Amino acid sequence: MVIFHCSGCGAALTPPLKLLPTVPAPPPFEQPRPGSRGPGATIPRGHYAIETEPWGAPYEPYPQDEDGPSQRRAGWKSDERGLLKSAGPRGNLVLHPDDAVDLKMLLDASMGCCGGPSGDQGLNRACRCGKPVATLAADCSTVYELHLDAASVHAEEALD
Repeated sequence: MVIFHCSGCGAALTPPLKLLPTVPAPPPFEQPRPGSRGPGATIPRGHYAIETEPWGAPYEPYPQDEDGPSQRRAGWKSDERGLLKSAGPRGNLVLHPDDAVDLKMLLDASMGCCGGPSGDQGLNRACRCGKPVATLAADCSTVYELHLDAASVHAEEALD
């Protein structure tokens, strides 16, 4: 089990978390999280997984003949350039949003149609010291998960 800390000030950002072998598929929209029309959390409380595929901003155009959504566990994205694929980081840490409750929302965070953070503009959560450390995706049309930026946090073994 590990605890993730801010690389800026050293503050603990999570309780002790156990590694999952892979990021699971999110629950279907028919199993909504309480108080929302979106799906439930991808990661169970007390756990984390390492994102092996690109996830989040930036997004780049890709050929129309390629198949698949813009990123794993998320829908399609497009703009004036056409369909977009994530060119975001790999190796970030995916966890249940309630396992990092002391994070502050950044003022420029993009919001989705239901007023929750869409997670598609990059880091939108900061440590109490102000260092951006995570991206929360929690709108009704997105997955419900928190991505800790691997470059902004470090892990320490949890003492039993």
